[in-house]
Amino acid sequence: MIYITGDTHGDFHRIEQFCEKVQPTSDDVLVILGDAGFNYFLDWRDQHMKKKIAKLPITVFSIHGNHEKRPETIPSYHSREWHGGFVFVEDVYPNILFARDGDVYDLDGKSTLVIGGAYSVDKYRRLTFGWNWWPDEQPSEEIKKKVENVLEARSWSVDIVLSHTTPLKYEPVEAFLPMVDQNTVDKSTEIWLDTIEDRLKYRHWYAGHYHTEKNIDKLSIMFESIREFTV
Repeated sequence: MIYITGDTHGDFHRIEQFCEKVQPTSDDVLVILGDAGFNYFLDWRDQHMKKKIAKLPITVFSIHGNHEKRPETIPSYHSREWHGGFVFVEDVYPNILFARDGDVYDLDGKSTLVIGGAYSVDKYRRLTFGWNWWPDEQPSEEIKKKVENVLEARSWSVDIVLSHTTPLKYEPVEAFLPMVDQNTVDKSTEIWLDTIEDRLKYRHWYAGHYHTEKNIDKLSIMFESIREFTV
């Protein structure tokens, strides 16, 4: 089975409870739609969380969010093939996988494109207090070009898209934080995702990031719920 959930930010209680209830195996997969929280502190706190999740009988497949360092920039990670694409993994935590942006994975027979990253609305607060923030949190021009080339080769058709943020047209404005001036928010990723969504033939699109639950058209924004991976 393949399951999917939204941001966890290092709080994995619901995943632990889910595993107790469902009793999955390492052949089952849980998709986290970014901001899993495995690589935020870059110290013993991350290792503590990874050790807990490594004991769970499930494979965790995370896409890149905006509150975590890209695993490809962390020396302990290496890449390997997985379900038709490449993932980043640490040898000591073999069931914790990170997707590579722009890769298409075969998940339960469904062609699944991954596009991680987003802008952090708390960027300046984190910088002010000396908390971690990474300038490559959003997809680079290289990643964007890769995504477009991959889709061009597939005649702009996939079954499912997994992204951290949403195309601009699907932003859940009702979930915006009232203290954040939206005029200061860099929405270049959402604008670009709009251009992708406009051209793409797809069956369903999943996103996280906004800490809300919403279904609109063929897109689902997820947060704390855990559901089966379907179209």
